[in-house]
Amino acid sequence: MAAAPELTNVKQDDEEAPSNPPPEQPREDITFTSPPPPALVEPPVPDPFLVDDSASSQEDSENDRPSHPAVSDSQLSVQPAEEISLAASTTLPIPSPSSPAPTSSPDLNKSVPPTPAPLSDDDEDEEETPEVYLPALVHPTMFLPIPNTDPLTTLLTKYISDPSLRPARDLSGEWQGRDFHALVVTNSWRALARMARDRIVATDPEDISLILDLWYLRLASLARLRLTNQASAEMTNLFAVLYALQPPFARDFLLDRLLPFELEVLHARGKYWAGDHMGYLDALWALVRKCRRKAKEAGLRKKGAGRRSGADTSAEREMWVERGSRVVLIIASQLIEMKAGRDFSAATKLLAPLLNPTSHPTPELESAVARIYLQSGHLSVAARHIAEVEANPAASEAMKSMNAAMLATAEGDWPRAADALQRVLEKDPDNFAAVNNLAVVLLSQGLIKEGIDVLEKALRASPSTVVVAEPFLFNLSTLYELRSATAAQNKRNLLCEVAKWSGDGLKTACLKMPSN
Repeated sequence: MAAAPELTNVKQDDEEAPSNPPPEQPREDITFTSPPPPALVEPPVPDPFLVDDSASSQEDSENDRPSHPAVSDSQLSVQPAEEISLAASTTLPIPSPSSPAPTSSPDLNKSVPPTPAPLSDDDEDEEETPEVYLPALVHPTMFLPIPNTDPLTTLLTKYISDPSLRPARDLSGEWQGRDFHALVVTNSWRALARMARDRIVATDPEDISLILDLWYLRLASLARLRLTNQASAEMTNLFAVLYALQPPFARDFLLDRLLPFELEVLHARGKYWAGDHMGYLDALWALVRKCRRKAKEAGLRKKGAGRRSGADTSAEREMWVERGSRVVLIIASQLIEMKAGRDFSAATKLLAPLLNPTSHPTPELESAVARIYLQSGHLSVAARHIAEVEANPAASEAMKSMNAAMLATAEGDWPRAADALQRVLEKDPDNFAAVNNLAVVLLSQGLIKEGIDVLEKALRASPSTVVVAEPFLFNLSTLYELRSATAAQNKRNLLCEVAKWSGDGLKTACLKMPSN
């Protein structure tokens, strides 16, 4: 097989020679000599520890060749395409191989290359990070159209007969040219939902983090619009695509590393919208377990030699601890809200570990536990927690006064509660929670007119802030009904103010004006 290239070279040289040679160059006879048969050389003994690069590359090239059945030398023959007459012949030397022949014994004293340095944590993370590409997340068919009407417009049509007196409301959802923060402040959830949808469709499918953040904005805006059925349907489409990702390790990486935690909480909220309250509690508790696991992993990285500094790891651990605490508060609120028996004891037992002195509970958390005990009727235990908030230097004076007012209200001491709330409003007139509570205290004392004046003063001072507080509107409507027979006209005026300032997603039941 080694003689074939030589024949080709000779043929090529002969073809390149001129057909009529000059007379001054005599032609010589050329005789061909066949190359000697290849000598059989025993292959070298392979070294089990050293790998030669040339040998490995040769083996790779041989492995890449297609496999054929073995053929003996007698079966191989080269048939020339045509007869070529040659006048002269010369003996052509056999070219020496470019690489020396392998020795029969391996070199055991060959220098060993140094051991490669271990990969850093960053390199390992980069290698273990799978590429996630989900074009289905940005497909327009994932979304449903948003209705161009809302319950507040229905109430305006029913109770305000003159169209010129109805406040103009923007139900188009146009967001181009408007600032994002301005849309949030004005409660323009319809425009935010459309903006999220348009940006998702126009986003590169490879930018998974941005796409998931926009998906959270879309679903949260639909929830604020009270379109829970549509939010549940679109969320089902989203997680169907996420759970169908292959291979499994890429799906696990997506759900564990890239999926925003807020979107996971919203996914659990979908069970609440569907009426599955126990399933909602199970989903929330699964999130609590995840927060515990993540906080534990962050603590272990802090003790070991991780790629991050100790400060970053501590911040990550605190973040997961705070998230777990917030989810526990959601579970406690759900236990109290459930209609099948309000389980106050379970809520307080659930929050008890968060009040461990070693975990340095915040005064906000201590106040929340105190109010749960107030609702359950355990006034002595609530008073003990309120006293701990009083002794906490991190608690503000407004919080201490609000807690004192709540305790006085539970005990029936209305004058003391009114005094505490008045002190809060003297320092912070824009504390509308204190305004609302003061109106309730005045109502309990029979001072209906004074309660209406307090709420109407706050409504004139900051209408865009108070009209989105549904308890505030409910209490004001109740006081109108108790005050005089002109309650209908006062409630119509309140409806116009709410339609002018509230934005989208208001629960119109707080106005106590039926739509049918």
